[in-house]
This record gives sequence, C-alpha cells and structure tokens, in this order.
Amino acid sequence: MGVSLDKSRTAATIGADARRILWVRGLRAFGDGYVSLLLPAYLLQRGLSPLQVGIVATATLLGSGVATLVVGLHAHRVGCRALLIGAALLMAATGLGLAATDGFWPLLVVAIVGTLNPSSGDASLFLPLEQATLAGLASDRQRTAMFARYSLVGALAGAGGALAAGLPQLAASAAGLPLANTTQAMFIAYAVLGCVSAAIYRGLPRDRQVAGGRAPAPAAALGPSRRIVVILAALFGLDAFAGGFVVQSMLALWLLEKFGLGVVATGAIFFWTGILSAFSYVVAVRIARKLGLVNTMVFTHLPSSVLLLLVPFMPTLALAVVLLLARSALSQMDVPTRNSYVMAVVTPAERAAAASITSLSRSLASSAGPFIAGWLLGISAFGWPLIVAGALKIVYDLSLLATFGRLRPPEESARPSR
Repeated sequence: MGVSLDKSRTAATIGADARRILWVRGLRAFGDGYVSLLLPAYLLQRGLSPLQVGIVATATLLGSGVATLVVGLHAHRVGCRALLIGAALLMAATGLGLAATDGFWPLLVVAIVGTLNPSSGDASLFLPLEQATLAGLASDRQRTAMFARYSLVGALAGAGGALAAGLPQLAASAAGLPLANTTQAMFIAYAVLGCVSAAIYRGLPRDRQVAGGRAPAPAAALGPSRRIVVILAALFGLDAFAGGFVVQSMLALWLLEKFGLGVVATGAIFFWTGILSAFSYVVAVRIARKLGLVNTMVFTHLPSSVLLLLVPFMPTLALAVVLLLARSALSQMDVPTRNSYVMAVVTPAERAAAASITSLSRSLASSAGPFIAGWLLGISAFGWPLIVAGALKIVYDLSLLATFGRLRPPEESARPSR
C-alpha cells in the first residue's frame, strides 16, 4: 500500500521529516563510499582471491535483494519507521561483524545478512522505504527535484567517503600502526554511523508508515499498475545486471590489477566521479522539465554506456580516468528521474510495493555481476567486465525508450506528443 500521510501536519513538519531522511542518506552514503573501496583490499589482505572477492560482493547484493523482498511484503504491516530503525541497527551490526571477523566463510555470512554495499549507488533495504516516504512528501512537480536532492546528498557524501578510504593508509604511515588495525577502525566507524542513523530515524512520526492493517498476499500489493511495474522491473534488472560488472569494488579491483593503483589514488578518482555524478542530478531535473523523464533517462545514459565500453581500450591510466570521469558526469542522471518516474506512473497505494519490487529486481540482477567480473579479472586484467557492462546497458537504454517513450507521468501529460 502507499505511504499514509497526516494531512493536518504542517509543511514545516513534513520538511523536517524529509531532512531526516536526507541526513541518514548522507551518513549511509559516506559509509558505503569508503567501505566499497576498502572491502576488496581488506579481503585481499586476508588471502582471498579475486574470485572470492567477487563472490563476497555478489553475496552482499543477493542479501540486499532478499532483505528488500522482506521489506516489500511486510512494510504495510510493520511500518516504515520501525523497519528503517531496524535496518540502521543491522548496519551497525555489519560494521562490528566486519571488524571482528576473519576467513572467507565468516565474511561471506556477514556479507549475506548485513548491509554492505559494494556499489557507489544505493542497493539496500533502506531504498524502497525512503523512496515511498519521500514520494508522499512531494507534489507531482516537486517529486523529481526531491529525488534529485536525495541523490545529490548521497553522491556528495559517497564522494567524501571514497576520499576517506585513504585514511587507514595515511594513519598507518603517520602513526606506525598496522594497516589492518586502521582498516578495522573504519569498519567500527561504519557501525557508529548505523547507530546514529537509527537515532535520527526515531525522530520520524509513528504514523509515517504504509497504510493498512493485515498483510495482503504479495500479488495484492500491486493493482492496476502491475504490468507497468513488472516490465520496469525487468528492464531495470537488465541495467542492474550490467552495473553489477562495474560496481565500485570491482572497478577498484580492475584499476589495481590493470594499473597497480593503490587505495588512496583510487579513492581520489572515485571522489571526483562522485562529485560529477552529484551535480549531474541537479542538471537532470532541468533536462527532465524540457525533455521528459524517460527521454532524460535514455539520452544521458546511452552516451555514458558507450564511454564505459571504450574505457578498457585506453592505453594509459590518464585516458582511462578521463573516460571514467566523463561517464560519471552522465551515467547517474537517470537515478532521480528513474525513481521519480516509478513513483509517478503507479497509484499512491502501490508506491511502496513498486519501489520494493523494482529495487529487488535491481539487487537480484546485479548480484551475479561481481562474481562474473571477479572471474573475468582473474583470467585477464584487460577490462572485459567494462565491455560487457557497456554493451548490456546500451541494450537497456534502447529497450526503455521503445517501451515507455510514450507513457508519461502526470506533470508531463499536458505536453504535446513528439
């Protein structure tokens, strides 16, 4: 069902609720930003192979997919606030588990049940809960801008987190401490971020939840928009499967294998890719007002897919980084527009289910990518994962335009057909 809003609540109170979500989005993105870069090096230090690193990364995405499914089936009964607090506490437990765990199998368990995110984006059980809530806080014309701010905060904080990934090495060099100890301290900090997030979520009102009493059957979560959501989920799954080949952890591993790039330099690169992505969200809102949501998604994402495909063919690190930076300026413009589009083309009562199902399809589809990418990188450092990802994303872009090019959200309904 949809997010139930108390109409008597003031604009100031609603704005405060939105800011709480944005604050937590920033904290989580900062943690994900450095964990995604530290994780492969952390695992390699413990004797894991590139293939095992890929398996762990795959497990994190698979675990997120299962958690998202559970959220989608029970959010209407438990409430968004309670689930968000529980997810934040799980984030804290994940950080402590990483700091205290050694060995492939124990780390794999933490990856499956925890909130690890090997990507620079957000692939977690937090996402559908926050999306459904934010959609209920904004009007049709404000919705895309609201999601752009949500994505902007995440990108800027994630960029800062990527830069912070170099702190363990700097601290180890300055203080003469073992690198393993300083890295573990960052995972403990991740746990602290989870605790702070839980405290902020507690400020959300108890009525900020999905309406409804008893839990309906899963099929009842979607009504008139079921076909639309299923097709969108399939297309988004294709895009996410491709993206799984180039999650931040795998890109960091490729830069290490191909160019011998260390964590500090890699963190700096991802800091700037994050900054470019962040400001692209703001630009995406303006483009969407002129071209529409679907056209903005496709016409910005397609060239970024081509750039990604070309990166492995660059003969030097400098040229490869230039293309990665150019890609980052375009590749994420579809994030706020995609989220806004899903919330726009379903009824308010279906928003939570639609967000969960499309997020689930992305999480499950992307879970296989890191495993295959790790296998490919174990065979060759050429960059085959980037080529596969770029080609599949091009197929997704063209398919999305062909399928949904004429299905417009309410704010675009008055525009003449092109």
